[in-house]
Amino acid sequence: MNAGSAIRVGGDDPDFVRRLSPVLQPDPARVITKLFLPGQEILARGISRADAVIQRVLAMSEDQVSLTLAATLADFGGRHHDLTAIFAEHYKPLAHRTPGADTQSAERQALIGAYCTQEYSIEAAALFNPSMVAHPDQSGLNPGELRFVMSVRAVGEGHISSIEFRTGVLGSDDLIEFDAPGQHPHLGGVEPAVISREFLRRALAERISPVDDETATYVLSLLPDSFIASDLGNALASVTGDRLTQGSADDVLEHVRAIVSSNYRLSFDPNRPLSERVIYPASADESHGVEDARFTCFVEDDGSSRYLGTYTAYDGSKVAPRLLETVDFSTFDSTRLTGPAAKNKGMALFPRRVGGQFRALSRWDRESIGVASSSDAVDWSNAVTVKVPEQPWELIQLGNCGPPIETEQGWLVLTHGVGPMRVYGIGAMLLDLDDPTSVLGVLDQPILTPTPQEREGYVPNVVYSCGALTHGTDLVVPYGCSDSSIRIALVDLPELLKRLLTR
Repeated sequence: MNAGSAIRVGGDDPDFVRRLSPVLQPDPARVITKLFLPGQEILARGISRADAVIQRVLAMSEDQVSLTLAATLADFGGRHHDLTAIFAEHYKPLAHRTPGADTQSAERQALIGAYCTQEYSIEAAALFNPSMVAHPDQSGLNPGELRFVMSVRAVGEGHISSIEFRTGVLGSDDLIEFDAPGQHPHLGGVEPAVISREFLRRALAERISPVDDETATYVLSLLPDSFIASDLGNALASVTGDRLTQGSADDVLEHVRAIVSSNYRLSFDPNRPLSERVIYPASADESHGVEDARFTCFVEDDGSSRYLGTYTAYDGSKVAPRLLETVDFSTFDSTRLTGPAAKNKGMALFPRRVGGQFRALSRWDRESIGVASSSDAVDWSNAVTVKVPEQPWELIQLGNCGPPIETEQGWLVLTHGVGPMRVYGIGAMLLDLDDPTSVLGVLDQPILTPTPQEREGYVPNVVYSCGALTHGTDLVVPYGCSDSSIRIALVDLPELLKRLLTR
């Protein structure tokens, strides 16, 4: 261990690193609408509070309904895109609880929907941990400019994380311009995903005990090679206590339903700004947050490309790595990952196959960086550990700061390390292009640590990135500051590679 490699908060940046002036701060005025059902029951009456609210709205006069709805739309209409349509959508699940639903006026139905709608501030607490990729639309730019998409982690009420997006243009002479974000953030429409029986088999194997193998095998035999959640009912109806032990069957069926419902497709209106699209928890295993998306533009051997992003799902007690796939940032497929390397936070995909396999960085042992492989980008093998904590600034744990970046010299990997007082720093290492389990070089000092202006925040003393982008001779590194805001650093890429290869 090099005794000279210790760091302190606010240490001087290396001479090949430049921090830019823009700072993105959380904006509590960025709100989405969510369905709101007021409580479960009024115990004294034994009826749902939603039912009681509906009854009160039905008792209002038409004038009261019109005035109340008009006032609500006047107060909130400018904060959302087509609020009347949102109220109508939120009324739908309540229609069956509304006496004479078909005879109620459109205004009264909308008002019932308004009483069952709430605003949620997606950035109330923080905005941080960005990743950056080239935008799929590069039209209308000047020479030397690059349009980008930046994913960000937003934290709102209850510490629930969601994934948002920002766009902008990288220019020459250290210029970066962010587009003003759209004014009406919204959630996409969720549809069930097609599930393969093989995926279900692998996912079940990670959840059930050997004593339940017979039940699982029988359940799988009832299903086609691929199916959606709505196909489960008839297929599983025959799994009864007469066939197998009831307790075993019930446990397995609970796992089956949870696994099948966890994968989904998310669609947004492509005519609305990308910065208005919010990926919010949509399955049970992400009920407490979707965290730290790491996007890369993945190029297949035939030259076709799509965007793949890994992220962390959190259900309040356990984390699970997941995969997002999109070609246009309008439709996303979300899939839970399986396999021994998909066990912790911070997986990051390589931007192409290596040796015919998908590859990913994994912190599968919770403290080191490994490289895993997969034939389908979903089921991940055991990882080969390539870097363990060695330097004083990283002794607590290591992880990646986004997908590897391909250079002529090797795979450039930004890392994060955690040292005394839980100070985070961003470092770098270089892996062999043909064998990414072979390390060519590692910096013994971080390239970024928190400055005095960056160390205060929701989680103090942290700098953290989920993915950088090359632009000319610069490595553009967006990073979160103390889990509170976002800044940008430019790294002289040739100089960084030179120093990695001389270590």
